[in-house]
Amino acid sequence: MRLPSLFTSQAAINSALIATTLFISSTSAQDRTTEQGEASITDPNQECTAYYYQPVSAAIAANEFPPIWTVATIVSSDTNAQAKYQSIQSQIPNIAPKGTQPASLMGDFSNFTPTYPSSDPDCWWTFDQCITPKLAGLPPDLAVVPEPDTLGYGFDDGPNCSHNVFYNFLSQNNQKATMFYIGSNVMDWPLEAQRALADGHEICVHTWSHRYSMTALTNDEVFAEFYYTMEAIKLVTGVTPTCWRPPFGDVDDRVRAIAHALGLRTIIWKYDSNDWRAGTGNITSANVDQNYEDLITRAQNGTFATAGTIMLTHELNNFTMSEAVKFYAQLKAAFKYIVPMGVATNQTQPYVETTYSLPSFEQYISGTTTISNGVPLPTDGSSSSTGSGSSPGSSSGSSSGTSSGSSSTGTASRASSDGLGMLAAGAAFVGFAMKLLA
Repeated sequence: MRLPSLFTSQAAINSALIATTLFISSTSAQDRTTEQGEASITDPNQECTAYYYQPVSAAIAANEFPPIWTVATIVSSDTNAQAKYQSIQSQIPNIAPKGTQPASLMGDFSNFTPTYPSSDPDCWWTFDQCITPKLAGLPPDLAVVPEPDTLGYGFDDGPNCSHNVFYNFLSQNNQKATMFYIGSNVMDWPLEAQRALADGHEICVHTWSHRYSMTALTNDEVFAEFYYTMEAIKLVTGVTPTCWRPPFGDVDDRVRAIAHALGLRTIIWKYDSNDWRAGTGNITSANVDQNYEDLITRAQNGTFATAGTIMLTHELNNFTMSEAVKFYAQLKAAFKYIVPMGVATNQTQPYVETTYSLPSFEQYISGTTTISNGVPLPTDGSSSSTGSGSSPGSSSGSSSGTSSGSSSTGTASRASSDGLGMLAAGAAFVGFAMKLLA
């Protein structure tokens, strides 16, 4: 369609250039299609505005996942999940779910604990913080790290949609951490999940729906909470975790056995910052400050001279992330080393896939904080199964670039790719505008 002839050739060119400038500016400010674009947003209101991500939308439309934020069950049409569940039956002990649903899902075991044996035959953490399984063949939970004067650093409940400022802080300090991701959050905020891998953090499972009580779930529900979180992380990031943390620490030997059968090692904690409880009950921000300060004092007094420790912290909300930033310098001064859980235990192969490695503890403390930082992302519309070997790619169907090195290199790569992408989009827009004006 030809525009009115009152536009001269020069006027047409000027109009196209102005429109292109506005297009580039708008797209640069609101790129919700790539990890790089999403990571550049620092306005939490914009960060937490929902966006479309094709691989996730396609997987949901194909009924490949259970509904988000509900207790997971095995999808009736998911033959891979059904086969996997059947294959681990012999590894699941005859331990009944604890309590009675729905009350037990919220941590109400009041009708159960009076009859539970004081000897704790199931190594139930909620009962007496047991971390050494009584069932043969299960490894102990990781509640402390073996390296002296070392803090195993990690954050639960991500990916938080507004975590960019916090992740920027970690990147600026070349600090890596273990991120325990909720499957439903990963489906809601896939580009935020991708950032963890791009920044060199370790990703672990934190269940699908984050119910209080994993021990209250049936065997198939426990399996599904693990399986579909692993699937979601694989779909979005291209890697399958080999570690998990139970919400509220609620785990027993039955839940451990199912996790172990799926290749997940259990990570707990020794100290609780209670950051997640601030503003509830009688817990105040001052109480959380004191918990951080107490840990710092213990570190200064030599409590961790023979073995390090782990404190429970979260990327749950602005307060919990701000507390982490607030106390980071003091933790850094009190502990010799602050490292991800996998680094602290020399888990150099943190995922099922062999395309990504973590540094060993010695490598990390010597300055090599990233071995391989970035893997291909899922192909457009694909929904890979755990261990299926599906070809990953970006949401646009093109292969994303991989990178290695420090977080500063990753930041430079982001800036470069964003700039090139905007130029390419701008050029295409100019061509389209000029075609209209011809």
